[in-house]
Amino acid sequence: MDKDLLTEKEIEEHQQNKQLTSAELADLFSNYMGDSLFSCMFEHFLQVVQDDEIKDFVKFALEVSRRHVKEIQGIFETENIPIPVGFGEQDIRKDAPRLFSDMFMAFYIVQMASASIVIYGNAYSCTTRQDIMKYFRNCTNDSAEIYERGVHLLLSKGMDPSFPTIPYAKKVDFVEKKSFISIITGRDRPLTANEIKHLQYNINTNILGKSLMLGFSQVASSSKIRKYFQKGAELSGNQIKNFSDHLMNQDLPAPKLMDAHITDSTTSPFSDKLMMYHGSLAGDIAVQNFGAALSQMLRHDLAAEFIKLISLIGKYNNDGLNMMIEHGWFEEPYTAPDRKALSKSSEGNQS
Repeated sequence: MDKDLLTEKEIEEHQQNKQLTSAELADLFSNYMGDSLFSCMFEHFLQVVQDDEIKDFVKFALEVSRRHVKEIQGIFETENIPIPVGFGEQDIRKDAPRLFSDMFMAFYIVQMASASIVIYGNAYSCTTRQDIMKYFRNCTNDSAEIYERGVHLLLSKGMDPSFPTIPYAKKVDFVEKKSFISIITGRDRPLTANEIKHLQYNINTNILGKSLMLGFSQVASSSKIRKYFQKGAELSGNQIKNFSDHLMNQDLPAPKLMDAHITDSTTSPFSDKLMMYHGSLAGDIAVQNFGAALSQMLRHDLAAEFIKLISLIGKYNNDGLNMMIEHGWFEEPYTAPDRKALSKSSEGNQS
């Protein structure tokens, strides 16, 4: 047996009685909720997709998500932890017509894989138990494979997800003036490659988010939920315009919207609970992306934009969370014990 594999096995045996940490519990719970949701999304896609190559891609993504769900169930069962409800057959309407085009399905999976690489990498970096480290390492590799296959598929179908190119530098240079980052004069200088990268990345995620929210707003069962999704689409649309303006002001291309890839169906393939949770998931990813972008923005005007957006999207997410709680759809994450409540309960038992 390979020495490294033997070492890994020995570590797992040594840690077999090691309790899962709060970080591992949090990430496994989030992963279960996310992959059970994606399994439903991909199952609908598989029922309605027409292009054979995209169908194979959807099938592969579905198999990966289902495997992740099954593996987490096994971990929870071994640890005697209740398995979350998550999402399943009750959240899909199998006779519903397609809500999105085949190309949107491929783009959706690529964007979700891109986000998952970051999420799994963070989860992996917070684990210490060998079997959980191995699980999240494998999940990261799965997402990377989906992303690569998806990018190649989009390119072959005539959709180029590449970021803008800029000329190579001809010499090494150093910044000499503080105006490079000034809130007044800094906004007039060319964007750095890092700033272009984060603007483009957030345009891509908002293109997906806008189309997703528009589609959900067509099929949600109540006017309140429909208005919530319409508000989300409006927020995404504003972000796309603002970020794209920064690129186009410097003669850099901005990607096209995907709104034309939404059908005119008003029959929902998914439950309101699933769509609301998906909206919350998209909002959480957006805030994470804004935080990452903020840390890389040297132009103060751009940094100020992202600071404002974090607050704005945070409020939108909170409104959605309150709506899910009102409907009894928000599954409570694992929490630390309430020591004060336990103490009061103990005192009551003694009296």
